[in-house]
Amino acid sequence: MPHPDGKMDAQIGLVDAPVTEIAYAKVNVALHVRARRDDGYHALESLFVFAEHGDRLQGQATDDGAIDLAIDGPFGAALGADADNLVVRAARALQAYLGEQRGAAIRLTKYLPVASGIGGGSADAAATLRLLAQLWDVRIEAGELAGLALGLGSDVPACVASVTQMVGGRGERLARHAVDGLEGCPMLLVNPGVGVSTAQIFAGWDRVDRGPLDGSSLEALRDGARNDLEAPALAIAPVIGDVLAMLAAQEDLLLARMSGSGATCFALFRSDRALAAAAQAVRQANPGWWVMETRIRSA
Repeated sequence: MPHPDGKMDAQIGLVDAPVTEIAYAKVNVALHVRARRDDGYHALESLFVFAEHGDRLQGQATDDGAIDLAIDGPFGAALGADADNLVVRAARALQAYLGEQRGAAIRLTKYLPVASGIGGGSADAAATLRLLAQLWDVRIEAGELAGLALGLGSDVPACVASVTQMVGGRGERLARHAVDGLEGCPMLLVNPGVGVSTAQIFAGWDRVDRGPLDGSSLEALRDGARNDLEAPALAIAPVIGDVLAMLAAQEDLLLARMSGSGATCFALFRSDRALAAAAQAVRQANPGWWVMETRIRSA
C-alpha cells in the first residue's frame, strides 16, 4: 500500500531530523470472550497478527514542550487533533512518565478506517510511543512501556511490538506465538464502510463461555476457533454478513473471519494470485467498500 511522500510543516522550534513510524493494522485471527471481569472489562483469549501496512506517523522533536498533531489521509477527516486523540494522549503520557521537557510535532496520515476492529487508534498510540522514544532518544524497559500502553487501551500493549502473539486478560498478558503458515501469509482486509461501537458490541455478547482458544496450528484456528463478537456485530451491522459471504466464496481461501469488534473482516489466502483475484472481485462487486491487500507481518 503506497504512502505518499510528505514533509512536516516548517515550525520554529523543530530540532533534529523527522522520524517515521508505521501503525500496523491489528487483526484478531480468533477472539474468544471467556467472562466479564469484576472491573468491567472482559477476559479475552485472542491471537493477534499484524498487517505489513497501516497508518503513518511522522514526527520531529521540538524544544517548547508542546505536543502538536496534524492529521491527513483518506480517513483523517473522521478524527480530531485535540487532547482526546490517542496520539496526543500517548505522547502526553510518555512525556509525563519520563519528565520530558521536549515536545513534538506529529503528523498522522490515516489510511485505516476508524472504529473498524483493526486497532487503528491503538496502533496509532503504540506507534506514537515508539516514535517519541526515538525522537527523544530515551530508553524505557519493556515492562514499563507495556504498563503505560495498557493505560491507553486494552490493545495498545500488543500493538507496541506489532508481532504475532497470544493475548489474554484484558490485553495485559502477552506471549509471542508462532503458527506455521501464518507469517507472510497473503491477507485481504475489507470494511463495508460502517463503524460500530466496541462497547455496544461487547454489551451484546451473550455471556456464554464457549471454551478456550487453541492456536497450535492454522487448522486449529480455522476449524476450532471463532470470534465471539461476530454474532452481536452482525445483529447491529448485518452488512458484515455480506462481507463474510463474499470472502468465503473466493478461491484458495485459508480462513475468513471478522476482526475484533468489527466491522472489518479479513481473509487469508494460499497465494498472492488468489489474494489479488479476491481483491479485484470485492472491488468490482462493492466499489464503496474499503479494501486493503497486504501480508501478515513477520517479526
